[in-house]
Amino acid sequence: MRSSIRLIVACLSSLVGFLVFVPSLLAQSSTLPPLDNLATNTPRPELPALILATNTPSAPSETAVPTLTFTPSATATATYTSTPSPTATATYTSTPSPTATATYTSTPSPTATWTPTPTATPTATFTPTFTPTQTYTPTYTPSPTPTPIGPVYYPENINPLTGMFYPSDEAKARRNLLVKISNFPPVVRPQSGVNAADVVFEYEVEGGVTRFAGLFRSNAPTVVGPVRSGRLFDIELVTMYESLFAYSGASEPVQNLILSQDWVYQVISPSIGDNCAEAGFCRVDRPGIAYEHTLFVDTNKVWERATARGVNDGYKARGFAFNVTPDANGMIARDIFLEWYGQTSARWQYDTLTTRYVRYTDGVMHKDAAEDQQLWADNLVILEVEHLDRPDLFEEGSTFASIEIALHEQGRVILIRNGMAYQGYWRRENDEPGTAIQMIYGDNTPMMMKPGRTWVSIVRGLGNVTIAEQLADMVGTQQAIEASFALTPTAVDTEGDGVPVPTTQDLVPVLTATPYSVG
Repeated sequence: MRSSIRLIVACLSSLVGFLVFVPSLLAQSSTLPPLDNLATNTPRPELPALILATNTPSAPSETAVPTLTFTPSATATATYTSTPSPTATATYTSTPSPTATATYTSTPSPTATWTPTPTATPTATFTPTFTPTQTYTPTYTPSPTPTPIGPVYYPENINPLTGMFYPSDEAKARRNLLVKISNFPPVVRPQSGVNAADVVFEYEVEGGVTRFAGLFRSNAPTVVGPVRSGRLFDIELVTMYESLFAYSGASEPVQNLILSQDWVYQVISPSIGDNCAEAGFCRVDRPGIAYEHTLFVDTNKVWERATARGVNDGYKARGFAFNVTPDANGMIARDIFLEWYGQTSARWQYDTLTTRYVRYTDGVMHKDAAEDQQLWADNLVILEVEHLDRPDLFEEGSTFASIEIALHEQGRVILIRNGMAYQGYWRRENDEPGTAIQMIYGDNTPMMMKPGRTWVSIVRGLGNVTIAEQLADMVGTQQAIEASFALTPTAVDTEGDGVPVPTTQDLVPVLTATPYSVG
């Protein structure tokens, strides 16, 4: 009983103590921190502390650097520095986003692991691949030092007549074509198609009168002429350049020599029946012009005719050597004057804008009617060659004679290019087909021509050539000629081909400027 009373007293004492404690507890409740801080169990951090905790700043900062020490993968450093995560907005929330939480796991996310791997792999692979490409490229880049072309070997696609690329596959495949073009009387000027020739030979036919022989390969003009007769020297040209031969008429001895050549099938001419429709030799009505000066030819038709005969083969004629850089030790040559007995004269003047030489004939600007442009050339070649009269080709007692231009073995030459002149020697090693003239210095070094078109003038002596530094006044010369009285030369048929040519009497004077001569 007594123990029961003690138990009851103890319980009452405990109840009284609890009632006393409750007011005290309620009084302290006003000083406790907010419930949200109780949830984190840490005081509310300042903003910098939260930036360090998320490790996903919206931009690089000084305080963000220490967090990199907590990132397990080194690859994450590049990811968070160069490309901020689009979840950076969630950085300032009290609860990090799942993406940010995954960043702090010990295993990097698939994105962070994959990004640096392909970036590094292509870089390492591409570097050795690119190296041989850089090594291969210079093979297509022209060498700083110009490479000579010819006089024996020429690159596959280079035209030996010009030292330049063939303009087309057709030009490369076809044969050289030699066309005879009239240059006298003056009424035949301007001729057509002369500027389309790769090379033009100008030589004396008789009495100081010259005629042109144009070599065509690069271009195929539809109108060339007036076409005139073949001469003894043309046999040499056809042989040297293995060319087709387009002409109209010849004296009987010369015609017989032409038809006796091994290359007779290379002759395309009205003289052997080639006409307008099949071979392109057509007459053009020119009021006031004699009939013999009205024949013109379409070079395309000539090549078609040659193809039908099986002789249109693209042979190379070797001899010329080319280099874009002129040889050293030349003399200034801006004005070049040539004359043939005072009957025909030619003046070439250097045009510094085009780096070409332009032509005046008998003191007057000489043009090409096909393009209404002055005759021009990149190279002027002047050959000194012996001229021989050949009356023996005709019957005894005949007054006719042909001129043999003895282009055999060697002789003196002047090469003029880029405003400079060079003296040397021409050489023809043999009379075999395809062996054309070469030009060399005394030590056998080739004389380098400028890649482009060439005009070859053949004279009896270099004393007939005048080279000057100063340009002659061609405007004043032409005006003086027009104002002067010129006698008409006496015409005589000296070749026996039915075509009269002037004699050396009653000649028209030509005004010239001659600072010095080459003898």
